[in-house]
Amino acid sequence: MVETKIEDRAIKLSREAVELVDAGHKEAAARNLREALSLAPQNPEVKAAFLKVRSEEESGHPLLDSCRRYVADKNEEAGKEAARYLRSDGFKPSETVSLQCLNLILAQNAESLSSTQDDIISGLVRQNLGVRQLFSSRLQISVTTFFDEIYHRGDGSVVCLDTVVLDPTLWPSEEVRSHCESELFQLFIAKLMESGHDLDGRSLKGITRLLAVNAQKLQHLIDDEEFDVILSSLDYRLPLDVRSQATLATAKYLEVSKDVGQKRFSRLITAKVAKARNDDLIAAFSAAAAVFPVAPAVTSSLFLTEGFLQSLVPLLHREAKSPKVEVALLELFNAACLDQTCREAIGKNCGEWLSHVLSNGSDASSELAAVVLAKVRASEKNGNSDSGNKTCEDDNSVQQLVDRFKGQISSAKVTNVSNVIEGLAFSSVKPDIKEQLTYDTVFLKGLFDVLISHLDDSSLVYGGLMIIANLTRYLPNLSEEQKKMSELKAYSVASKASATPNPLDDDEHVTARCNTLIDASIMTLLNDCGKSNLKSIHDLSSKIILSLSKNPKSRGKLAQQGCVKLLLSILGPKSGSPIPSFNETTQNASHALARILISVNPSHVFPFSGFPQITSAIKPLVALLSPPEATYAVGQPRDLLPVFESLLALTNLASSPDSTAAESIVRHAWDILEDLLLSTNTFIQRAACELICNLMTCESGVVKFADGSKRAAQRLHVLLALTDVDDVATRRAAGGALAMLTEYDAAIAAVLDRPRGVNLLLGLCQENNDDLVHRGVVCIRNLTCTASGDIGSRARDAVRQNNGIDTLKSCLKRCANPSILQAGVEALKPLVEQSAK
Repeated sequence: MVETKIEDRAIKLSREAVELVDAGHKEAAARNLREALSLAPQNPEVKAAFLKVRSEEESGHPLLDSCRRYVADKNEEAGKEAARYLRSDGFKPSETVSLQCLNLILAQNAESLSSTQDDIISGLVRQNLGVRQLFSSRLQISVTTFFDEIYHRGDGSVVCLDTVVLDPTLWPSEEVRSHCESELFQLFIAKLMESGHDLDGRSLKGITRLLAVNAQKLQHLIDDEEFDVILSSLDYRLPLDVRSQATLATAKYLEVSKDVGQKRFSRLITAKVAKARNDDLIAAFSAAAAVFPVAPAVTSSLFLTEGFLQSLVPLLHREAKSPKVEVALLELFNAACLDQTCREAIGKNCGEWLSHVLSNGSDASSELAAVVLAKVRASEKNGNSDSGNKTCEDDNSVQQLVDRFKGQISSAKVTNVSNVIEGLAFSSVKPDIKEQLTYDTVFLKGLFDVLISHLDDSSLVYGGLMIIANLTRYLPNLSEEQKKMSELKAYSVASKASATPNPLDDDEHVTARCNTLIDASIMTLLNDCGKSNLKSIHDLSSKIILSLSKNPKSRGKLAQQGCVKLLLSILGPKSGSPIPSFNETTQNASHALARILISVNPSHVFPFSGFPQITSAIKPLVALLSPPEATYAVGQPRDLLPVFESLLALTNLASSPDSTAAESIVRHAWDILEDLLLSTNTFIQRAACELICNLMTCESGVVKFADGSKRAAQRLHVLLALTDVDDVATRRAAGGALAMLTEYDAAIAAVLDRPRGVNLLLGLCQENNDDLVHRGVVCIRNLTCTASGDIGSRARDAVRQNNGIDTLKSCLKRCANPSILQAGVEALKPLVEQSAK
């Protein structure tokens, strides 16, 4: 009976809700309906009322209202309002509203609405599963019909077709999805082949996206004609957006089609060249130039095919040649210079023509010819003595090109600065050109200004940094065995002269060039370039700074100019990205950081409370101590210089008043330090021992030796052994560490447990070096004065039994150092007093 009354009450409320919503009182209707649903949620009449009220609410949804005004009244502001709504976080329309909005848009011809329709459709597909399912259903009915309905509505709408067809969850089976994908792919190609249309970029984007995901399955749909139309979209006269998409599509097709695609590519390019018509030549040269960087093996094989390059020579000299053909061919030559054999072929077959274009061509042709010649000349090897005239001519040619490039940079008058930068990047590998560029202050200022004003052009910045990297590059340090191997290799391919480094590349000249660049404010440029997130930019920047920091006299200036902050930004993880792995870039940046931190006061670089924090430098420096094997060449001896310089830098940081540095070093580097302490390399062992000595100023460092454990005793025994090695500096560092450690009873006990422990400390007192004597006397004083209880008694007995009294007296007689005398007297007093008793 009670249940019946409750259900009746729910029915009554739901009927009232329907009446209220019809009367326009939606809020009151919603209240009634909520109460009805709470009383009888399963009642059919209550459910029906709920559906009616919800439908009425949605009919007044703000998104639907905006779309209606946009479609019916052509109200552009309403359309933008709808697009903004779909981009807003937290506003997700229901499926019913989304589908109604989509149907309103699709009911209109694409031409009757503005481009805002594209944003609305994209937003609806992105926001709602039901809309994506509708796309899938329409494509299953007819791919062609729905494609034609969507294609002209905008790039975003076309992307939605790809998005849906590549999502397997929206399809009843893989067979259906794959069929629709194939049809969609062919429709994109058909659009691309239409004459007179201007949407190549849109169709190419569709082709590229589908190939990027399923090229293996779609490659069979591309025949000669269809591949040819993709290659034609690489024409350098077309917009960059079109060419970029065509390049990606071509690269992906060539990757999966292998021999079939390579043969098709070669056949199509060769056929176009054979026709010798201007448009065909431009298309062929443009396609080959675009493909060279992404598939060099394919393109260089075609370029070096017997007769191909030779067939171009007659085209170069014909009177009716088009300037655009000339530019296209020069673009091809420029790209082909990526391959050394291709560079040699260009120099041999087309050198004279390039020189002619350099002097007589248009501005665009002349600039490209200069770049190609710079690449060809810069990579040519010196020949035998009978080719001296040829070498001299080539050197003069390079000099003329560099003068041309310098003039363009210095005067800031150039139509395409990228070509100038690229030409200088190749030319600056020659030692005499390095000298010329470095000491031309006008040129350097012009170069820095150009790069700073083009920071958004990563390829240009990379080229500019490559010039600077060439100017600052030191020759690698070779062992005697490596030098012999290098000479033998040189003899096998050229004269002895080629095995002898150019004097202008010796350390003295490179250091002078680095100093000149620092004085020219190179750090201002590098700091600006450091804002980039590109690994390639960071790679070159770290190499340059590594060279700049080799000279200890320059390190303070580099630190003052923000070098440490720049290196830490390169080494540190970017927002939202993982900690970078140890690679060549981080190796160079860490090594440069170590060099600078060797020579500067840590408190000047790392303020006690501020940025950067001193602990941020610890991990990069520790990483240098044991880099992965991949960072140095297999079969080559490991370069220990970064390890040595990292130890020196860590030693300097450990001396900082900020104790967090020493604590951090112990936490991150201790296990590696213990291994390095046993190194067979004297310099590494010495540096590791000096670092451990400095770490005895922090609690965690002392604990490693003085916590009374067996492991701590073993560590202390190693330090004792190091007081007896040949290297004075290592003995001094070990003695210094022991002088601090023997203030603790646990460390003294460990010394007493070693049969020769006390003897080794007394041995320091007998050295001829005051530093060693001082450390030894302090250690003995700690044993006789500081140790307490049974350990103290044992220590004094051990010193006396090892002839400690006579050793100390002898030391006092021959030493005039007040510190040694005071410590020696203090050490002797307990021993003499005990003997007197």
